Amino acid sequence: MMELTSFFILAFSSLFTLVNPIGLSPVFLSLVDQFDIKERRRIAFRGVLTALFILIAFSLIGRLIFAFYGITVSAFKIAGGILFFRTGIYMLEARVSRTRSTPKEETEAETKAEIAYTPIGIPLIAGPGAITSVMILSSEAEGWEFKLVLFIVIILVLLLTLIIFQAADYLSQRFGTTGLRITQRIMGLILMVIAVQFVIDGFEIVVLEWFKL
Repeated sequence: MMELTSFFILAFSSLFTLVNPIGLSPVFLSLVDQFDIKERRRIAFRGVLTALFILIAFSLIGRLIFAFYGITVSAFKIAGGILFFRTGIYMLEARVSRTRSTPKEETEAETKAEIAYTPIGIPLIAGPGAITSVMILSSEAEGWEFKLVLFIVIILVLLLTLIIFQAADYLSQRFGTTGLRITQRIMGLILMVIAVQFVIDGFEIVVLEWFKL
């Protein structure tokens, strides 16, 4: 039971921090600025639904990707940790990582009806960091109980993302840009700690395997 609780805490904290819905809410508002409230909610719902499909899919095929390319979990943990650390630095600087969206994508989104699917659904919500996270967590989820916990975490994080996006106007007025940036910096620091632990765990596995040779 304790292992399941620890896995839930790790999965939720890492995925919620990587998705970073609080930090993304101003970006979401800038992308949907020309739409009315009803249309914004529809876009938020479709964007989250797109991200849900992507993250669930990668959590299911993560092991197959590892096997197909001959990638070890330790190597993916190290690479993922480096990516998470880089994202954490961006969050500490209150910026959105360029792996999430580009100015060209944001400009194109203003004139596309599919704005909910891209760039909001992917790569804004389901970005490289979030996808990497669910793949690593999926590889560590031994048994159906852990896989069920991971699916619950994905749904919970995206449900919170939907709520935050739909309340983005209120949050922006209530806390202001400064308040949102402070929250983002705290989450960035947490993500950097998780990233370092991922790298340590990855190297630990490599060292243990090396000594067995």
